[in-house]
Amino acid sequence: MPLTKVLPVGEVPENARKVVEVGDYKVLVIHTDGRFIAVDNRCPHMHLPLKNGKLEDHAIVCPFHHSAFDLETGNVKEWSPWPPVVGKALGAIAREKALPVFEIMEKDGWLWIADKPEN
Repeated sequence: MPLTKVLPVGEVPENARKVVEVGDYKVLVIHTDGRFIAVDNRCPHMHLPLKNGKLEDHAIVCPFHHSAFDLETGNVKEWSPWPPVVGKALGAIAREKALPVFEIMEKDGWLWIADKPEN
């Protein structure tokens, strides 16, 4: 899959995040545990931004309805548990969907990201 030269590595220091446009996508670049991860910045549940989501147990948790997605695979770890009681109803609005994950590569001081997600 073609990769696009996106930004210098130094623009995303350890424990930082940055949203970049790659093709038709807004991609969230996360620098954690010494490596870079690239995922769609929109939660698959209601398409709200993930940039401020909490990282825990190698997952990103949506700041709105607390859906959690594995950072490697994009697989759902938890689907819309928030707010209590109402979360289940909100989760039923949209079926469970994986978070799109993008190939990302560091080369010559730059980050390169695939034009389309892997999943």
